[in-house]
Amino acid sequence: MTAAPPPETLDAIFKAYDVRGIYPTQIDETIARLVGNAFVAFTGAATVLVGRDARPSSEPLVEAFVEGARLAGADVVDLGLASTDLVYFAAGSLDAPAAMFTASHNPAEYNGIKLCRAGAAPVGEESGLRQLKAMVAEGLLERAEEPGRHERRNLLGPFVNHVRSFVDLAALAPLRVVADTANGVGGLIVPAVFSGLPMELSMLFAELDGTFPNHPANPIDVANLRDLQREVTAVGADIGLAFDGDADRVFLVDDRARPVSGSTTTAILAQAMLARTPGGTVVHNLICSRAVPDVIREHGGTPVRTRVGHSFIKGVMAETDAIFGGEHSAHYYFRDNWRADSGIIAALIVLEQLSKAGVPLSEFRVPFERYADSGEVNRRVGDPHAVIDAVAAAFPDARQDRLDGLTVEYDDWWFNLRPSNTEPLLRLNVEAADAAMCEERTGRVLDLVGGEAD
Repeated sequence: MTAAPPPETLDAIFKAYDVRGIYPTQIDETIARLVGNAFVAFTGAATVLVGRDARPSSEPLVEAFVEGARLAGADVVDLGLASTDLVYFAAGSLDAPAAMFTASHNPAEYNGIKLCRAGAAPVGEESGLRQLKAMVAEGLLERAEEPGRHERRNLLGPFVNHVRSFVDLAALAPLRVVADTANGVGGLIVPAVFSGLPMELSMLFAELDGTFPNHPANPIDVANLRDLQREVTAVGADIGLAFDGDADRVFLVDDRARPVSGSTTTAILAQAMLARTPGGTVVHNLICSRAVPDVIREHGGTPVRTRVGHSFIKGVMAETDAIFGGEHSAHYYFRDNWRADSGIIAALIVLEQLSKAGVPLSEFRVPFERYADSGEVNRRVGDPHAVIDAVAAAFPDARQDRLDGLTVEYDDWWFNLRPSNTEPLLRLNVEAADAAMCEERTGRVLDLVGGEAD
C-alpha cells in the first residue's frame, strides 16, 4: 500500500475528459503508478498501451505508470514518443486500452493522462474516470502473482499508412504547405505523413522540445498563430497548419494568412466525408456555426447536435453510426478512425479537397462561412447556474434547450451559455446574421450575465 493522494489533489486533476495538473505538485509518479495499476483493474486488460509527448516530465511519469500496470499483471506496450491520435490508432488497431501522457495545449509545467478503452473508446467522467478516481483515492496497488512484461513498439509507419488511407493520394496537387508544430509531437508525425507526397512542406518549430521555447502549443489562441501567418505570407504558401502540443487538433490558416474557424473546417470535412459516404450521419457540437448543419443537409447528410466534449461526441457517433464528427474547438472525429479525433487526418482531407477544387483556400472557404460569431467569451461569476436561469428567463419567446448549459435560438441569431467543468466560469458563444447584430446581441447577453471578464 502507498499513501493515498489527498482528496483535494485528486479533485483538482481529475477533469471531465482526462487527468491533468502541474508536475510534480499535483500530478507525480505516485499518482501515475496508482493510475496505471487501477487502469488494469478497471479495464481487465491483459495488455495496456502507453505513449507520451515530449515534456520533460512525461518520461518519468510513463515509467511509473508502466510499473503500476505491470504490478497488476498486465503486459505493457510502450509506444514511446507519440501523438495522441497515434495512440488512439494503436488502441484501435491492437484492440487494447491505452494511456497517453500529455497536457495537450497547456504550458510545460503541466502534464496529464488521456485514457481510452480497447478500440479507442473514450474514458471520461461519465464513462469510467470517476471510478478510476475512486480507485486511486484508496492508495492501493494490486499485485499479481507475476508482473507483466514490458516491450517497446514503433507504430509510426503503420499510422502513416492509416492516415493516408483517408485520401486519394493520386488526387493531391503540389501545394505549398507550412506546418507549425510548436515543438510538440506534431514534429514527429507531420513530416512522416508528408514524406513522398507531391506537396512542398515547410516546418516551423519541428524540434521536439516539451518546454515549448518558441510559443505555447495552443493554436486556439490567435496570438500563437502569428509565426505561422508570417511564414505563409513570406513563402506564398497555399495553407498553414497549426497543431497543438499532442497533435490531435489542427487549425488552418488560408493563403491570405487568415485563420479558419473550427466550424468552417468541420463543414469542409463534412462535405468531403458525405461525398465518400452519401446519406451519412454527421455529428457536430452545439457551439458549431449553423452553417455546419446547413452544409450537412445540403449534401444529403443527417446532422446530429451534441454536447461539447470528445466523450459525448464519440458516444453519439457510436449510437448513430455517424461517419464524421466535428467540434468548433478543432477536434475532428472519423468513424473509420475508431471514432477518434485526428488533426493530421483532417489536414490531409482538407488538402485533398483543395487539390480537387483547384482554387485557393481563401476562395474555397467562402461558401462555408455564412454568419457572424462572437467567438467564445468567458465571464467569471459567483453562481453560474443561477445566472443561467436568470438569462433563460429574459428570453421567454425563444426556443430553448439545456442539452449543454443553455441554448437560446431565434430565426436570425442564437447563443449558448455553458458553465465550465472546473471553474466558476460561464462560456458564451453568439452567432447572428451579420456582424452588427452579433455585436449587439453579444453585448445584450453579457449585460445579463454580469461577472468579470476572464
